[in-house]
This record gives sequence, structure tokens and C-alpha cells, in this order.
Amino acid sequence: MTRHPLWLVHAGDGKGKTTAALGLVLRALGHGHRVSVIQFIKGNWKTGEAEAAKRFENLEWLTLGKGFTWLKKPSGTDEEAARSAWEACRERLAAGKHDLLVFDEIHHAIRKGYVPVADVVSSIRARAGSTHVVTTGRGAPPEIVEAADLVSEMRLLKHPYGAGVKAQEGIEF
Repeated sequence: MTRHPLWLVHAGDGKGKTTAALGLVLRALGHGHRVSVIQFIKGNWKTGEAEAAKRFENLEWLTLGKGFTWLKKPSGTDEEAARSAWEACRERLAAGKHDLLVFDEIHHAIRKGYVPVADVVSSIRARAGSTHVVTTGRGAPPEIVEAADLVSEMRLLKHPYGAGVKAQEGIEF
């Protein structure tokens, strides 16, 4: 079967962007594909998905963020972490060694001005091989929406956090 490399975008203010991307990761792994997930925002705390990632030989999992940056004042450390994550993305795009790349919360890093949108678009368009790419995060810039092959927007209708229910293991992390 001929592969057509796709760029998929999961955006919007609703829950499920990363979760949808991880569903694609699981599907790709099930077919023996090589996958890399690079997280721009999530910090180094324990999550179910990061723990599960350790069980797959074909899955590279890089958490390069410093936590939820929208909850605090921007710092040079956040920008440095985002630039480091973007450099890891660029290396993998150029190498063409993966079947699927997931750049989790990259839209946030672009919106903050940490990563130039033009560089993201041109690097993904010029990627080596037939690598599929998924980018996630709120506020996908118009340039990304235009350049991507598939764009899905998650819309928040209701969330238990609004009723005072805190994040739960196995659901949010």
C-alpha cells in the first residue's frame, strides 16, 4: 500500500486533543510502526501514558516541557524548554526514521512566541520520508490549519472540573 504522509491537527478548548493523538500512537504501534511523542508542556510528573510508553520498543517518549506554562508567568526556562523540544522535532522530521511523530501542545508554544509558526510549517512540509505528523494544542494558528491535511477541533461542552472534581488518575493523567 502506498503511504501518503499526513499532517493531522487536534485543536480546540475541549479535552481530548492529546488523548486522540495517543489513540493514533497506539494504532501505529499495533502495526509495528516507529513512533515518537514529544511533549512541549507537560512536566516530568508521573502519568499513565508515560508509564505505558516504557513498554513499547518502537515508542520514543520525550517530555521536554516544564509544566503547565499558562498557569504561571512566562520565564526564560519555558522558552528554552520549548526551543529544545522544537529542535528535537526538527531532528526527527529531517531524519525520516519514524512512521508517526506527535508534537503534543506545540500550538501553545507557537502562540507564546517560543517557536516560529513559519518554521513549523516549512519543517513539517519538508519532512523526510513518509512520516505522519500530529500536532496538538489549543489555538492552532491559521497557518497550521491551512497547511494541515486534517484538522479536528475539540469543543468543551461540559467538564467535571467545573463541578469541583479534580483530575483523576487514568482519566486526565
